[in-house]
Formats: sequence, C-alpha cells, structure tokens
Amino acid sequence: MKTLRDLAILSTLLLLFPLCALAKVKNQHSLDIAESVEVGTTQLQPGTYKVEWQEAGPRVTIKFLQGSKVVASVAGTLKANDQQVTQDDIVTQTRSGSQRVLTEIDFAHEKEALVLAQQGM
Repeated sequence: MKTLRDLAILSTLLLLFPLCALAKVKNQHSLDIAESVEVGTTQLQPGTYKVEWQEAGPRVTIKFLQGSKVVASVAGTLKANDQQVTQDDIVTQTRSGSQRVLTEIDFAHEKEALVLAQQGM
C-alpha cells in the first residue's frame, strides 16, 4: 500500500515537471534582417536570426543564431520599451562610408527592447 502511494506521488511529480519547464520565461525572439548590418565585429547578412539573451539585470549578452549556430555575440542592455511597436523594428546607425551598425532591437507587442553596445562609434 505504501509503495502504491509513493508511486502515485512520483508519477504526479513527473507529470508536473514538464509544466514547470514550459513556464520558464523565454528570452529569445526571431528577427528578420533585410539588409546587411554589423553586430559587434561581425557582419550579418540579410536573413532570419534567432536572438537570445541571458537576463541578469539590465546588462545582458545578446547572441544571434542561425539554426543552432551562434553567428554573433555582443554585450547590451535590456530596457523598458516606452511604446510598443506592432512589428519587429531594428534601429541602425551609419558608420563611415555606408556601413550600417545595429544599435537597437524593438520586438513587436513587447514591453522590452535590446540596446546593443557599440564599438568604435
């Protein structure tokens, strides 16, 4: 009888474990980049990227992935987005010549934005 009770408790815990994993806040978004931009020291070509960050306060490390491969990584900050945009928006600055540098990512329908640290701007 005691074994049956222990088995029932263990089964319940095993069923609840996946629900806890699904409840984890995801710090990632998909992002379409229409024109080549520089991120840190890496030139990103047009395409779809997954953007991930580890939240540890306002300072974060931002990773750009294609598939499961990290193609760029840069320091940045997570900030409150005062006005929510209706579609993903990237903010760029033009460096000497015509080089575009990614400076900020505003995610659609989100209350946060990523500001990328700049090198040599």
